[in-house]
Order: sequence, then C-alpha cells, then structure tokens
Amino acid sequence: MAFRLIVLALALAASSSLPVSAKYIVPGARWRDTEGNLVNAHAGCVTVDEESGKFFLFGEYKVQGQTEGGGVSVYSSEDLATWEHHGMALSPIEGHPYISKTDIIQRPKVVKSEGTGKFHMWWHADNSTYGELLQGFAQSDNITGPYSFVSATSPLGNWSQDFGMFTDYKDGKSYALYSNGDRKEARDVYLTSYNEDVTALDKVVHRWDKFDLEAPTIIQTEKSYFALMSHKTGYRPNNVVAFRADSLAGPWSQPFIVAPLNTRTFSSQSGFSLRIKGRKKTTYLYLGDQWDSNSLWESRYIWLPVEIDEAKKSLQVVWNDVYDLNVKTGEWAPVKGKTYYGKDATMKGAAFKQEANFGSNGIILTNIYGNDSTVTFSNIEGTGSPQWVSFWYQNIDDMGYGDQPGGSPDRIGGAWQLRRIASVVVNGDTTKVESLYQRDTHKGILLSTPLQLTLKKGRQNTITIGGLSNGVDVKGADIDRIVVYPSEK
Repeated sequence: MAFRLIVLALALAASSSLPVSAKYIVPGARWRDTEGNLVNAHAGCVTVDEESGKFFLFGEYKVQGQTEGGGVSVYSSEDLATWEHHGMALSPIEGHPYISKTDIIQRPKVVKSEGTGKFHMWWHADNSTYGELLQGFAQSDNITGPYSFVSATSPLGNWSQDFGMFTDYKDGKSYALYSNGDRKEARDVYLTSYNEDVTALDKVVHRWDKFDLEAPTIIQTEKSYFALMSHKTGYRPNNVVAFRADSLAGPWSQPFIVAPLNTRTFSSQSGFSLRIKGRKKTTYLYLGDQWDSNSLWESRYIWLPVEIDEAKKSLQVVWNDVYDLNVKTGEWAPVKGKTYYGKDATMKGAAFKQEANFGSNGIILTNIYGNDSTVTFSNIEGTGSPQWVSFWYQNIDDMGYGDQPGGSPDRIGGAWQLRRIASVVVNGDTTKVESLYQRDTHKGILLSTPLQLTLKKGRQNTITIGGLSNGVDVKGADIDRIVVYPSEK
C-alpha cells in the first residue's frame, strides 16, 4: 500500500491540471499556467510592458535531469496571478560557446532600451565549472522574443556571478547588480550603471566590499533605496539581508535581516523585486525563489508584500499564506481562512500529540510516518470547488546550519534531506493522493506550505496526513494546524 501511495502522489504532482485562471497569489504553491502546466521561470524578473500594461515573467527554464542550460522561458499576466506561457525567449543552441545546453544561463533580466527600441536581456553567462564569470547579452524586437545572442563579456574587466538588474523609476537609468564570485580576492557585490542604450556597462557606482553575498535586487521608494541580498548557501535558503541608502552611490547602511529570524526568509532566496504604482497605493513585492535541488524544475516561487517604514529606515518581508493583489489600485489584502488546530485532530498508529511551547495550544502533532501513523482533521468545511489549504509544520531534519557558505548537515557524517514529503488524502479517498513538500525548518520555527484541494460542500470533510518517501525515509513533518481558504472567484 505504501508503494502504491508513493507512485500515485508523484504521478499527480507531475501531471498537468485543467486550464488555470487564478485570482490569489499563493507563495510556495505549485503555480500552473493557463494550459495547466507548472510555471517554469526561475530566478528571473518581471518586466512591465508599457504599451500593453502586462507583466512579463522571464526566468531559467529547468529541465528534468538537467541542472543548467535550459534557456529562458517567458510568461505574461495581467494580474500577477494568472500566467500565459509564450514559450522560450532564449533557446539553447547546440555547440554555441555561451548558450549551449552545457552552459550556465542564470538569473536573466529584461529591460527595454529607449535608445535602440529593442528589448535587452542580460544574464550570468558561464561554463559548467563557473570558470568564466561573464555577463550575457541578447536582444529582440518583441518582448516575448525570440532573443538573439549578442555577446558575453566580463563587466569592466571584472568577474560576474549572481546577476541582478535595477532601473531607477525617477530617471529611467538602468544598473547591473552582480557578485564577483567566491574566490578569496572577490566576494564583493557591485552596482554598475549601463550606458544610455543598455548595451554595455558604464561605471561602478558602489561596491559592497567583502560581505560575501549574492542574488541582489534593489527596491526604490520615494526616499530610499534598499538593496536585498542573500547569503551563499547554495540551494539551501538563508536569512536575506538588506542595506539602505539615500542615493545609489551611498553611503549604505549596515545590513539587517528582512524576515523573522530563523525562518530563512520563509525558505527562499532573494533575486528580484517589483514596484507596483497603483491608483491608490504603491506596493512593493519581494520575488524570491524556493529552490528544490532534488527536483529543480519544480522549485517554487515565494512572492510576498514588503512593508517599509521610512521613519525607522526599515524593510520587512511579510508572510501571507494567500493574498489578493489588485495591480490597478496597488492594494493588497490577506485572504481570511478557517483554522483547524492540531489539538482537535485524531491520531492513528504511533503518531501522537507532543508538548511544544511554540505550537498552537502548546502542542504539535509528531511521529507521522508512512500510511500507518497518520493524523486526521475532521469536520472541515468545504465549498465543492478547489480551495487552498495551508499546512503549518516543523521539519528539523537539516536546518541547524547558519548562513555561512557550505555549511553542513545537522549531524556528523549526515546528508542533506532538504524536505520531507507528506501524503494528503481528502475524505479517505486513497485513489487521489496529494504530495505535500515540507521544506526543512529551524528547530521551533513553524512555516506553512500550501496545497489546492477539492472538498465536498458542507462540514463533513476530513483531511488525513501521512508520510511519503523523500528518498531517505517516509516521515511526514510535525503538524501544528491547517488553514482552509475560500475558493477563488
């Protein structure tokens, strides 16, 4: 039975759903495009087309069984929730010295050049050993491409690894942000201006010296610039930090952490940010990546609102399980759901309720294992249509490490597990098993991960949580509570 559940869950996770039209933004969910396929555009950017007003998402296209060299895909949206796929903006070319399937094409950014009238794409271009550390450049007459390769160069003779781009909305000038690698003589992050046509770099504006950070992006307000950057922990999340300044040339503040400590920025890495100037409000979004090194093509997106206090010179990324954003007015609001607590759940097998002073009602549900030791939440109210359900959990397998490069598993001679996988069954129907990925958390830290489930209309629904294989074991994470949200309308 355990093997059957594993096969069913993995098949369901990989299969396409019906065409998707979304309303809510759900961080960490399996986002699907209008054809029902997983949105596959990682570590990229969102570019607003001034003519149509649409948002265009560019990102790394991750291919199953292939770490790099997938090219750059592009999607469009009118509301940042429903995404239409437009195919490949930049396709790999067999035998090409810089954009073949064996080359690194990472962190693409796209901006329109007013001087050339074309759309310009820049990215971190490299070989498989990170031995070149270049910036790639391609261009297209159309925002969706196809983009034609132009060059791969070293920025003003320097190295370039993780790449970002920022355009100042006040004067329209664009800048490159890039770390210069991991070598001892590097470990800096540069802010460098482009020429007017955005065809080459002009001059260095600022250097963050020896902070050893990566994945940079800048949020600009009326008064401040905030530069967000990640520590270097590979595909494992860490505590993203920010610097603040009145001008791009500085002086810049000391770095400060932008999310609650030890949430590892809600299991994400920085990479891009978006300013939405609405009719009623200006909203800033943190566009982070939740990497899954076991299956990169299924890595998730952590897009969250940012709260800025100019008086305190502070910035905070704010968690919401589900939120509703109106891109026309700039207003956003959390969607209210109904919470079902672990204290009311039914335990089966060796699963039990354990004292936890950080948990709701002072307990947490633990020892969830395979199909034999499960927990069941009952009397859940459903609408009869698909609904988002958020599972608040703790998974302490690996996250005892810090923000230092490399790090090590939280045990001597251990190996990274990165996530547990739980089975989720609605109303006892084991022919339909959902797989719930539960990323590692720090000890005593609760995070949430969502699934879209179809519950029967009424209050007689059950949700049962067990464990599936993550390649190491069939443990499910400890469960604190679940929150059921209304259907999208």
